[in-house]
Amino acid sequence: MLKADNVKSENPTDKSSLAQFSLKTDGAENDGDRKPMPETPIRRGRARAAKVAKTDGEDGDIKVEHSEENKSKQKRAPHTKKIVDTSRDVLDKVNELIDASGNVPKKERSKKHRYGLTPGHSPFPDHVMPTPEACKEVNRLLSELHGKVEQPQVVPPPSMNVTGCGEVPDLLDAILRTKLSASTTANNANLSLKGLKDTFGLRTSGIGKGSVNWEAVHGADLSTVIESIKSGGLAKTKGTDIKKILGMVYARNLARRDELLKEKESGEAADVIGTDHETRRQKDAELARFDETLLTMDHVFEMTTDEAMEEITKLPGIGVKTASCVILFCMKRPSFAVDTHVWRHCKWLGWVPEKATRDQTFSHCEVRVPDHLKYSLHQLFLRHGKTCGRCRANTSAGTKEWDEADCPIEHLVSRKEARKQPGGSPYKKTNLVVRKKGGKGIKGKKGGDDDTEESELEIEDEVINQENDVEGEGEGEQSESEFEGDGNM
Repeated sequence: MLKADNVKSENPTDKSSLAQFSLKTDGAENDGDRKPMPETPIRRGRARAAKVAKTDGEDGDIKVEHSEENKSKQKRAPHTKKIVDTSRDVLDKVNELIDASGNVPKKERSKKHRYGLTPGHSPFPDHVMPTPEACKEVNRLLSELHGKVEQPQVVPPPSMNVTGCGEVPDLLDAILRTKLSASTTANNANLSLKGLKDTFGLRTSGIGKGSVNWEAVHGADLSTVIESIKSGGLAKTKGTDIKKILGMVYARNLARRDELLKEKESGEAADVIGTDHETRRQKDAELARFDETLLTMDHVFEMTTDEAMEEITKLPGIGVKTASCVILFCMKRPSFAVDTHVWRHCKWLGWVPEKATRDQTFSHCEVRVPDHLKYSLHQLFLRHGKTCGRCRANTSAGTKEWDEADCPIEHLVSRKEARKQPGGSPYKKTNLVVRKKGGKGIKGKKGGDDDTEESELEIEDEVINQENDVEGEGEGEQSESEFEGDGNM
């Protein structure tokens, strides 16, 4: 036999080599006993080997069999990005937007009102109260107790004894008087008015004749204005706001006059609010008023009620309640002005949700309350809220005053306050916003507009007897909250 190292040196690569390898290993003498060597499979690529396995058939042919475990995997289609041509769609959209002049119109954004008002719509569309019938019933019950209330046909001339809340002919005068009346008692507001009269005198001409000379106030320095209303309280806050209001009105009217003059000369429409529905005659009358004084807001009479509300609330320190009072009493238009007493009754009666804000109460009731009842309900809620032993803010269940009160709407209201419940403490104080001298209040409260009045005016209830004493002396200490319609009752 051959040596082993000779065997190892051989390289069996094909069938002939394998045969020779067998001969060399076993020798010729062992040829009959030689067992066939297994055939070495030919090496193939991995992918191809996975597809087929080769075996010898009976006839010696090579048979190809597909193995279950070596079945080929289905090839994935290559990822391709689908290209979409949007250029035609874009061009079509642009062509739709471009107007006849070749300009692309800007998309107008709906502006939200500064105070979140929703003109013509309720912030609580699913809250069905108050119905017209409910308003009529409450108006009837309160009228039986306090007398029938009707709105005067003519706005009276300005009084220098009563500040009021808008019941004067001149719109700017009405706004500033209402500002003086906010967040204080009627007596304090009247003291402020007297101080302005004594310091700056009265107007001698125009629609505001007989009222405060606001032109002189506009020309004075702030410290003088503050000093003049010092006896009425909140002097710094109100004096600052009055100066800002007069300055803003003057500047805006100067620009408005220039726009109207430009329109008159060129024919190009003036770009100012309210002029789109004014006639040429109305615009000329407006220019004539500007020649007399730029401290006027009478052009607001030509605006819609929603435009007037927006224009008035742009003024510093003027909120929704003040603007609504001016619209109701000076402009003589339906407006459900909501002060602290009105707000309280609306919640007790279920006319608004318990957590409704005062401005939300205005927006809701402005839609729900019939126009012909807005003036009388406003006045009746004020009178009742200041006199009823149960509906005044600072009265408590179980007290003598409570038990003796005859409230005509007792069966309709649901008072949630703890002090109004049976067994409630008659000595529990209502949380008040007490302002320090100079107009600064407690931390977190922002002064300036009438948004804090709902808490501050609770002080009125604590001095109600003082006000009644003053009225009895014939001093005429009446404000908007003491019935402008007394003479018509």
